[in-house]
Amino acid sequence: MQVSCWCGTFKGNVKHPEKATRTICYCKDCQAFAHALGQTSDVLDPFGGTEIVATLPEYITFAAGVEALACLSLKEGGLLRWYASCCNTPIGNTPRNFKVPHVGLIHTCLNDPIGTGQDSFGPVRLHTNTRSAKGKPNSLETSTVAAALRFLKTMFLAKLSGSYKSTPFFDVTRGVPILTPRTLTEAERDRAMNA
Repeated sequence: MQVSCWCGTFKGNVKHPEKATRTICYCKDCQAFAHALGQTSDVLDPFGGTEIVATLPEYITFAAGVEALACLSLKEGGLLRWYASCCNTPIGNTPRNFKVPHVGLIHTCLNDPIGTGQDSFGPVRLHTNTRSAKGKPNSLETSTVAAALRFLKTMFLAKLSGSYKSTPFFDVTRGVPILTPRTLTEAERDRAMNA
């Protein structure tokens, strides 16, 4: 499946969609990321949730427009939040440590409006941080515990095999992201968190 920004400058691919886990995260940080980029109407659902496809970095390849890729963090030591600076399309979130094999692709880079990715990635299996939701999200028909364990097993196998070292987001020889993340100032973070 193709990964791309809205204007088409940044492009990539994601393999093995059947191994991914679709979730909706309602945390304040995901909401703040959308506000920081000025993309709330395209990113957030009516309850303030961001649809995320959790997968392994080894399944992601960048094909074009890497120069448009940018990275920010809401605070020192926080998640790395990747986006295309050409049109402010959110791309995904990664931990700061590449040894944790996880990337949460945001639906906006999958050319997949909220709620229509079921054919590629299966149904939404997890709702996380629902205490920060704006209202009460719909309940899920699938077991959230089973979904979480399924993806944790995928991450564990990537660690065991060493395939976690294959990631387009990090220079693994130096153990650093391919871009220096910009950390929001306290004022920027406050604006985003309180928007």
